[in-house]
Amino acid sequence: MKKNTNFLLPLLMFLSILSLIIIIAGIGKISYLGLREISVGLPTFFLGICIIVFTILIIILLDLILIVSPLAKFSFGHKYIYQSVNLLFPFILLWGRILKISRRNIEKSFITLNNTLMKYRSLRVHPNELLVISPHCLQLAACQYKITYDINNCHQCGRCTIGAMLKMAREIGFNFEVVTGGTLARKLVREMHPKLVLAIACERDLTSGIQDVYPLPAVGVLNIRPNGPCFNTTVDLTQVRTMIEKFIIKNEDTTQ
Repeated sequence: MKKNTNFLLPLLMFLSILSLIIIIAGIGKISYLGLREISVGLPTFFLGICIIVFTILIIILLDLILIVSPLAKFSFGHKYIYQSVNLLFPFILLWGRILKISRRNIEKSFITLNNTLMKYRSLRVHPNELLVISPHCLQLAACQYKITYDINNCHQCGRCTIGAMLKMAREIGFNFEVVTGGTLARKLVREMHPKLVLAIACERDLTSGIQDVYPLPAVGVLNIRPNGPCFNTTVDLTQVRTMIEKFIIKNEDTTQ
């Protein structure tokens, strides 16, 4: 049966937080008498730390419930979700193995959650403030015109989606670059200082890239891999355009 990945990450985060609460409670109970022998006030101090941690975890839980509910626009603490995912990731992967959920599906759920959070931020940027980054495997492998250092080398022959992406970039006015990996992508972000990044990549690269550029806003579109990973991949151009149009300010817009 095909799994709906939309709620996988929130579910695994929920289970991970509950696991942490149980572990901390267990450690606290076991350690209480030993701490009291060291110092009378030490158990109280430790209890205070536990209460603070419990409170933070409960707040994250409440936020997760709001995010995946019809009341998502009222969710809070969006900027802490990324740190929470990083902190809980070992537990998330552990629960994924227990429930037989692949890492790819977990990463796909993270991308969905990230894009949902971005939607409720009501972020709008001018086209020239948007950087769209594509992996080099979107270009036909047999093409003699390499474009990783100059996108304008593309002859737009139509045999891959790079030409269509370049045409879209010129039409709308956003910055479009093709990169060979995450290191070059991060270098471009640092040099170009965009206000928003839209990345096209596989689940793994999108997950790490979105977290790496934070707090810079970033959204992701998964590539399509009919020939396997990193070889003659493609992308849904309609999905890319729809995503871009959600965030850019058009010439006739008066809102800022």
